[in-house]
Amino acid sequence: MTENSIGARDVREAVDLAIATLRTATDRDWHTPAAGLIWSCWETIEHMADDLFAYATQLTPRNPPRATYVPFGWRHHRDGGPALTVYAEDGASREGLIQVLDSAAGLLVAVVEVVPADRVAYHPYGASDPSGFAAMGVVETLAHMHDVARALDLEWAPPEDLCDRALRRLFRDAPTDTGRWPTLLWATGRGDLPGRDRRPSDWRWDGAPLSKDEAAT
Repeated sequence: MTENSIGARDVREAVDLAIATLRTATDRDWHTPAAGLIWSCWETIEHMADDLFAYATQLTPRNPPRATYVPFGWRHHRDGGPALTVYAEDGASREGLIQVLDSAAGLLVAVVEVVPADRVAYHPYGASDPSGFAAMGVVETLAHMHDVARALDLEWAPPEDLCDRALRRLFRDAPTDTGRWPTLLWATGRGDLPGRDRRPSDWRWDGAPLSKDEAAT
């Protein structure tokens, strides 16, 4: 891996930071709406766990599908709620929900570490490889933890180098001379950058594997 590459360690770092932040807020109302979303903070954390699980299981088949997701079942628990395969059992505590998130993260970390680096699996934003799915896990964790943190009045400012690696992997058209966390918020439609139009709500990343030249930078 090059200095700027992204992988399993970054997923672990992102989720560990999110978990540490969440554990400072177990006395707050996690059923309040997350900032900018119609989901509650609880549902948003479930969505984070569900994404990590989904990214891992896209990569685990020996011959991953290239045109569709692996067909795990999913459900909406209420109208307007997220579609979920992974969610906390009814009556789970806040610590129980954190364990669900931690478990899903551990699965993605393990899969990214052991599957062939050139394995490619389906994602609607571009079929991707393990580093791409790791970056997706980082972006989903950092961005949605931002939504939760704003709603629960928590400090949340992930490390610049972590944000930079995620941007380099998934948002190759993003500016490189701006703060990395503000730029990641801009890239995911959550913030503004001077001289740049705000990203639309249907923003996308580019999960396609990096070329040899891109991977070397």
